[in-house]
Amino acid sequence: MGTLIVGASVAGVRTAQALRMRGYTDSITLLGEERHSPYDKPPISKEMLALGAGAPVPLLSAEQLADLDVDLRLGARAIALDLSARSVETSDGEAFAFDDLVIATGVTPRMLPGSDGLAGVHTLRTAEDAEAVRTRLMIATDVVVIGAGFIGAEFAAAARSHGVRVSVVEPQPVPMAHVLGEEVGAELTRLHVLNGVTMYTGVGVDSLVGDEFVEGVKLTDGRTLRADLVVVGIGADPATGWLETSGLSLDNGVVCDEGLRVIGAERVYAAGDVARWPSPHAEGSVRIEHWTNANEHGALVAASIMGAEATPPPPPYVWSDQYGHRIQIVGRPSTGSLARAFGSVDTLPYAAIYTQPGGRIVGALVVDDPRMFMKCRKAVAAGALVDDLDLGIAAGT
Repeated sequence: MGTLIVGASVAGVRTAQALRMRGYTDSITLLGEERHSPYDKPPISKEMLALGAGAPVPLLSAEQLADLDVDLRLGARAIALDLSARSVETSDGEAFAFDDLVIATGVTPRMLPGSDGLAGVHTLRTAEDAEAVRTRLMIATDVVVIGAGFIGAEFAAAARSHGVRVSVVEPQPVPMAHVLGEEVGAELTRLHVLNGVTMYTGVGVDSLVGDEFVEGVKLTDGRTLRADLVVVGIGADPATGWLETSGLSLDNGVVCDEGLRVIGAERVYAAGDVARWPSPHAEGSVRIEHWTNANEHGALVAASIMGAEATPPPPPYVWSDQYGHRIQIVGRPSTGSLARAFGSVDTLPYAAIYTQPGGRIVGALVVDDPRMFMKCRKAVAAGALVDDLDLGIAAGT
């Protein structure tokens, strides 16, 4: 029966590749809910929103897919797992048996209450989402973005490139403060303002205005923003609904050990956004929604299936492209406090270094300086002290 991988995005595909690279010769079946061949997700909120954008960026060429020798089933949505029978049922009634199971179903974006059935309100998770939003951007005049996280921020930047008016609504007084702190969150917020975006912070959404098509967004302070397109970026939940009756350990994701083996289930694994695990770079179990995390999980799961040693994963890394600038983050800034800041978004590059008590560097953010970022990345990986870090520029704080 071989290995069954449920989820054909980066975590699932990289698991299949890692298995073959380790010499795995049994069958591999890869179930993908979407009807597209496996494609990369980061471009959805970036390149795929540009004028003239084409098809999704494939994760594998046709030749690579053929060489991988997997049974790829597209349009196959998993709806139930039967551990005793060791099989997964899909929405078309087919059952897939397995020896080893890898759960790589990712996350489902949260929708705004009251938005069901209201045209012009979108999330950004799939290629179809990007196509629908891009089509609407071509005729929109007033766009409202709900949420100033990375998805919302990247979409705001993409929308401005279409020449439309863009407003961002964020309940936090300072966007991204819970991850980067208030000083750095405020600096990144200024990047939006400098590019013509109107920011509404410290306020929430009361309701959406419109009957069949969205016409506006009413805020909790009584103001109403005109809108003919609304994009919602208020986070996502792990896609575990199909596992509710399986008996697996679920707690904001599928609960795994350090090798991504699902706790209490023999020869069952999880990878990517859906996996909650004790990362060596965090205290306790965490669920990390980063492309690089999903990419690295493939090798770790393959090692566990094969009973081999795995290379420890590097510190978490995420990037974001906004207004022609690249924002890169390494480590976990939220576990430390801002120790030093360099430059500003007016006089790029910009960098922020985070440390824990004692001065050990646990995270860094860098805008538009790849060399500086590599120094920070090495420092985080080594657990270096901030006093030993020389970036070659004067500190601002």
